[in-house]
Amino acid sequence: MATLTKTATPTGIPAAVLPRLIDEGHGPNPWYGADIQSALEDVDATLAARRPQAGRHNIAEIALHHAFWVHEVRGRLIGGNTEPFALPGEDWFAWEGGAQRSWDDVKKTLAAEVERLRDAVDAVARGAQPSPLNAEERFDQVLGIAAHGAYHAGQVQLVKALVATL
Repeated sequence: MATLTKTATPTGIPAAVLPRLIDEGHGPNPWYGADIQSALEDVDATLAARRPQAGRHNIAEIALHHAFWVHEVRGRLIGGNTEPFALPGEDWFAWEGGAQRSWDDVKKTLAAEVERLRDAVDAVARGAQPSPLNAEERFDQVLGIAAHGAYHAGQVQLVKALVATL
């Protein structure tokens, strides 16, 4: 059964908590196993393009989807003043073996977006970057993208296992 209410965001959260949340979803060494970036380390371009079933997302599409949402969260944190995402479109991007972007570029895109998010969080915490969000809203955004990263890390691990049986 779905949760119908959301636990209230705690107040007075130190700004130093936010980078820690980013680490939990994006490495290094989260307690639950592979983060999204380490889940991609042993994936080559052939594996990144394989689908567990027709109509299902491949690993590269999952990585680009997550990179897009990291970019979006950064925009929310700093008021939308970001460059366009690396690919045209939004949310999910078709990837068929690197016609638009190589597999190495997909991984670099994700890593760069995570680094830019961390930099934005740090800049907001130092007061060097204004944010339209209050502290609780910033916490919600960063917690959400960390959970999104953890979820998709698990999805990548599952897709690797599924395609190994094909």
